[in-house]
Amino acid sequence: MGLGYVGLPTALALREAGFAVTGVDISDARLADIRRSEVDLPPARLPGLAEALKDPSFRLTTDTGAVGRAEAVIVCVPTPVDRHRVPDLRALTAACSAVVRHASEGQLLVLTSTSYVGTTRDLLVAPLAARGLRPGTDVYVAFAPERIDPGIDGHAPESTPRVVGGVGPRSTDLATELLRRTAPSIHRVDDPETAEMCKLWENTFRAVNIALANELADTSLEFGLDPRQVIDAAATKPYGFMPFYPGPGVGGHCIPCDPHYLLWQLRARQREAPLVDSAMSAIAARPSGVVRRARETLADRGEAVAGARILVVGVAYKPGVADVRESPALEIIDRLSALGADVGYHDPLVPEVTCRGVELRHLADAASLPWDLIVVHTLHDGTDVSGLARGCPVLDTTHSLAGRRTGAAR
Repeated sequence: MGLGYVGLPTALALREAGFAVTGVDISDARLADIRRSEVDLPPARLPGLAEALKDPSFRLTTDTGAVGRAEAVIVCVPTPVDRHRVPDLRALTAACSAVVRHASEGQLLVLTSTSYVGTTRDLLVAPLAARGLRPGTDVYVAFAPERIDPGIDGHAPESTPRVVGGVGPRSTDLATELLRRTAPSIHRVDDPETAEMCKLWENTFRAVNIALANELADTSLEFGLDPRQVIDAAATKPYGFMPFYPGPGVGGHCIPCDPHYLLWQLRARQREAPLVDSAMSAIAARPSGVVRRARETLADRGEAVAGARILVVGVAYKPGVADVRESPALEIIDRLSALGADVGYHDPLVPEVTCRGVELRHLADAASLPWDLIVVHTLHDGTDVSGLARGCPVLDTTHSLAGRRTGAAR
């Protein structure tokens, strides 16, 4: 259930492992995109999609009732946060309700969507029991957090270990048997709650370290040092250090969202996680820091933001994908536009975006246009910033352009 950036690769991996797969998504538009192969998959996975679409055992449907005819059901729906950073559980609740409604004795139900500790019991175990189906005995339930890294071929499902925590040993056994065909190894844990916390721990760890990398990058700039060169030097240490890289903020539906599920749940218990809270606040503030630095860069040249022509290079949230969910670029463009700047963007992977209610399109001919400032947000392979800049100042939020120390935010 759910054929987004997690569900579609999962469905393809299961089909390639020899299973007959039915992909359920409530969006007709999404299914149409999949049938046209107009989806954000790594190039290496597109031939697998083409083969699947010709396979009669690989079905696509909007009928949630199809889950009642399956031996195993895997739920892969989005779990975003709203504009107040509060978990938005509508898609997950609806999907789990459909699964419970159509569940039958002997089925295996696996939840993979990142959520708060206790989600599996709240949305599957308790409702199933209320229907008279005993989880772990009549029907089998497990949590196995997704580990999809969009745009990275080496991090495909079949090359990434999975964590599985079931409601009782038999649930864990069956989920392990299903998922071991699509992963190099399975790490079993005692219960769904441990697996749920594992996922929150993974992404909270990343969020805190990204916030630290941003802060140390700004510190390096204060000393006139290249943050990337410092990180590369530190990364030569074979123990006790893991490189994280600074940038304009974080995007996607993992790092900017998942730690808020943990913080939200802790607040309900009147408990605090001050380090995590501080890191998430710093991450949220990063795009506004980029805008502040853009104003400073223009001011150093005696220019105002109002009326300035500013090009944002790359609006996807990370290199190699066309995904703009939670992308800091959108907030950066919004804020610069609100200050009166004339903002355009160059990103061949993203044909169009909407900012402040205005539709913007990728400027393929950006190099031929005059700019007062270029803000480097995301560098896809093959992006030639020097060809775009033509002598105008470059604000490199990635700190990855050789010989530049313009920085992202302070």
